[in-house]
Amino acid sequence: MKLAPICRILALSLAFVVTAAAGGEGWETDLTKAFAMAKEQKKPLLVEFTGSDWCPPCKMMNKEVFSKEEFLTKAKEKYILVCIDIPKKDPELTKKNQPLLQQYKVQGVPAVILFDPEGKEFDRFIASQYATVETFLAHINGSLEKMGMD
Repeated sequence: MKLAPICRILALSLAFVVTAAAGGEGWETDLTKAFAMAKEQKKPLLVEFTGSDWCPPCKMMNKEVFSKEEFLTKAKEKYILVCIDIPKKDPELTKKNQPLLQQYKVQGVPAVILFDPEGKEFDRFIASQYATVETFLAHINGSLEKMGMD
């Protein structure tokens, strides 16, 4: 059967797309590890909660903001970036991450919570309110300034 190799290639490609969309390069996916890194590096955390493969605003934010080199470079200067994904195509990952949405009372995605290096929340917002690299960076930098951390 010639279809079997093609199906395997398509499955691997889909897995790559889902991985790249959520928690791609520059993003941590383990919140416990990220909190330890934040404390050690004395940096706040930016935690994005997403439904990478089913949520239209999440997909748009990934394409227009979170995957852009300008965003990654500038945001990583000041923040530890964390992606908590609840994809429909990966039920195990969703099952692993669902308790975090409940713990932090995330009602919908794409949501972002900013934490100081000690783990205290200092801002929370719907990511798609800031749908460009410039507006998103301006908002998170403004949040740092309000907390006296910039």
